[in-house]
Amino acid sequence: MTDHHRNTALPSRRSLLKLGLALPAALAFSRPARAAGFPTRPVTLIVPFPAGGATDTQMRALAVAASRELGQTVIIANRPGAGGTLGPAAMAQTAAPDGYTVSVVVGTLFRYPFLQTVNYDPLTDFTYVACMTAYSYGIVVRQDAPWKTLDELIADARANPEKISYGGTGTGGSGRIAIERLSRLTNVKFNFIPYKGAAEETTALLGGHIQMVSDAGWGPMIDTGKARLLAVMGDARAKRVPDVPTLTELGYPIVASNPVGIAGPKGMDPKVVAVLQQAFHRAARDPDYNRALENADQPHMLMDSKAYTDYAVRQVAEEKRFVAELGLKMQ
Repeated sequence: MTDHHRNTALPSRRSLLKLGLALPAALAFSRPARAAGFPTRPVTLIVPFPAGGATDTQMRALAVAASRELGQTVIIANRPGAGGTLGPAAMAQTAAPDGYTVSVVVGTLFRYPFLQTVNYDPLTDFTYVACMTAYSYGIVVRQDAPWKTLDELIADARANPEKISYGGTGTGGSGRIAIERLSRLTNVKFNFIPYKGAAEETTALLGGHIQMVSDAGWGPMIDTGKARLLAVMGDARAKRVPDVPTLTELGYPIVASNPVGIAGPKGMDPKVVAVLQQAFHRAARDPDYNRALENADQPHMLMDSKAYTDYAVRQVAEEKRFVAELGLKMQ
């Protein structure tokens, strides 16, 4: 059974790569008219993960490019915690809906209400501004690890239940859920260790505190020869490591997809939303931002405000079904 946290309405990885190639033409629209002079001061973009990780690096590059589009500085504010939901949830409760405070949002925002009690409603407390990209998940071990293939790792885990520890961002993250699906399909047990972000779990892996990572942002570890990618969790192989198979190719019908977008508090002026949406989408052409995406093997996944809002509605329903089916609980 295919992992239900893949949203079948989303475009395939191959089509997303085509979108990336066609990006300049797709963004050949005129600069939007300012909505009542917006913005007249800096805009804060909350990144709900620690500094130094893949998402932080990407959003810092995007913020520089968006600053040029808006004519005002876009300031990054790191607010890690709760699997990437703490920052946007705090914004929804405290920020004015004037467009001067927005937040990066990821799939856990839609999933956590069904895993634990939260202080937000993903359908009523946010204005979805724009979707930007999507995480590319992989199963990564240290270069000196004894396993050369995923099947070898699974065989070892079966012989030694819960002896192999793996890290992921947040207890309810997509990487962790994919491994839980894999565990059920193969009848093995891993020991899960949650981290606040990719930088922490990378340090833990390279330091030998955990044996495996199931998350995005693995590109630099592979490029420097410090880690080995055993499988990718997308619906197509990664460009930088074309010899590494997908989980589906290995016989495990699991696909993990997790779009990364930008949202503000509920009640934002549609004209302000339009200014921000087009500024961030135009900024997606920036070479530094694209290099940051390439380092994580991430595609462009551009959705405007309406398409992203529609996606959120579909995904909330999907996550509710998925969590119930797996009987997931927060640790």
